[in-house]
Amino acid sequence: MFISKIISGGQTGADRGGLEAAAALGLPHGGWGPKGRKRGEGLIPAAYALVETKSSDYPERTKRNIEESDLTIVFATGRPGRGSKLTMDIATRKGKPFLFVDLSTGENAQLSREITSWLEKYPAEGGIVLNIAGSRESGDPGIQSRVEGILITALEKFIE
Repeated sequence: MFISKIISGGQTGADRGGLEAAAALGLPHGGWGPKGRKRGEGLIPAAYALVETKSSDYPERTKRNIEESDLTIVFATGRPGRGSKLTMDIATRKGKPFLFVDLSTGENAQLSREITSWLEKYPAEGGIVLNIAGSRESGDPGIQSRVEGILITALEKFIE
C-alpha cells in the first residue's frame, strides 16, 4: 500500500497541514474547495491544486472530498468541532473509513505511530487517496504545523 495523493478542503489549520505534508513528501495534492476558494480567513491560495465546487457552502466540499478519497483522517485538539463532526458523519454514511486524532492525547511521535498503525489496516493494490480534515488554525492555533509534522513522519513509509 502506498499513498498516491493527499486531498483536503484547503482551509487553514489541519487541511493546510495535510497539503503542506504532501508537498514536503513529494506527493500530488488536491481536493475540493468551496466556490470562490473562500476560507475562514480570506481565499485559498492558488498554489493549492483544489477544484471549486458549485456551492460556496463548506458541506459540499466536505462531501466531495470524502467521496473521492479512500481514507480520511480528522485532526482536532480535544473534542471535534462542527465541521469535523460533519466530516465523520458523512464518512460513516458513505461507509468510508476515518480516524479521529485528538492532538491532546499524545506527543507527535506517538500520534504518528498510531496513524501508521491505522493505515496498515487498509492494504490496497493501488495507491490510497488520503483526505485530511479537522480544526481551523483560528480555533486551534498551531494545528497546521503540528498536523504537517505528524503526517510527514507517519506517511514516510507509505511513499512509493
